[in-house]
Amino acid sequence: MSDKFIVGFDGSDTAQRALDFATSRAKAQGGSVLIAHVLEWSPYSFLTPTEIEERHQRRTEEMARAETAIVNPAKASVEAAGVPVETVLKFGHIAETLCKLAEKEGATQVVIGRNGHSTFGSRVFGSVAGSLVQTSPVPCTIVP
Repeated sequence: MSDKFIVGFDGSDTAQRALDFATSRAKAQGGSVLIAHVLEWSPYSFLTPTEIEERHQRRTEEMARAETAIVNPAKASVEAAGVPVETVLKFGHIAETLCKLAEKEGATQVVIGRNGHSTFGSRVFGSVAGSLVQTSPVPCTIVP
């Protein structure tokens, strides 16, 4: 079984460093990289049919933008290093989604950057890194 590194990637400088780290480890160990871009998206329970349709349209547009502007360039950089790479785009809570992906994909490690595109709120209520290291089913590497 070869190592699979899941990289939580948001396009930030620290996410790029995390991707570079995971790529070098995967190359050295004969493993692969799964680039995971997770868009925070809270579920609303009381929406009209019109609001549901508009929300679905916004989700579709955001996914297309993320794939083009963030995920595809990251994938190209891993491919250029000669490392097998896959990508996934999801909506949800970032740490929770990365944990589920790690289990589903049989990952050996999750790698993220210490500070991504976070806000003051994440510092007050808890960061992705803090949540991830407490709940991950596999070892985590937090890249500065």
